[in-house]
Amino acid sequence: MEKKVIIICFLVGFLGLLTAALGFAAEAKRIKVSDVTLTTRDTCSYPRSPALVLGSIAGLALVIAQIIISSAAGCICCKKHPVPSRSNWTVALICFIVSWITFVIAFLLLLTGAALNDEHAEERMYFGYCYVVKPGVFSGGAVLSLVTVSLGIIYFLIVSSTKHMDPWGAHQNQGIALAQPQFPPPNTQPPVFVHEDTYNRRQFP
Repeated sequence: MEKKVIIICFLVGFLGLLTAALGFAAEAKRIKVSDVTLTTRDTCSYPRSPALVLGSIAGLALVIAQIIISSAAGCICCKKHPVPSRSNWTVALICFIVSWITFVIAFLLLLTGAALNDEHAEERMYFGYCYVVKPGVFSGGAVLSLVTVSLGIIYFLIVSSTKHMDPWGAHQNQGIALAQPQFPPPNTQPPVFVHEDTYNRRQFP
């Protein structure tokens, strides 16, 4: 495996773990219902929470990881035949599609959770309720981030492995020995004429 491939996998994996860690940290620091108090009859008082910063950084790290893996591997739609094996082609296609789906969902969860945990002191009630982020929003984004990065790395490894493979037809004739002719080639040397006096003459009775 090339050094470049190892570096990209390590970097993307690190960003994925960082996104997940920040997502779980934001889940632990999010504003809960017990943290909200009523200052007046229709005003909700929210405490300050670091979930906004944690969720925002997690979303940014996920975007960077997706950009790196997509730039390194390339879009599968732009490849005429990226892998010679049909099974590898199917696995790469599934990983590519699912990773983008999970990426969009994870990014929206992290961004929405961060926005709803924005630092604000007091807000008026909406329809008589004080609203907070539901449990599992940040953690769901963290889990989907890990899935996104894992599938992206698998797709990248499959595509990268094919770049070092020889085309099927490049060595298809390799190892086939050329058959020797069954009959020796005809003598193409021109005939040599010898003068009759060169040989001794002998007269038979």
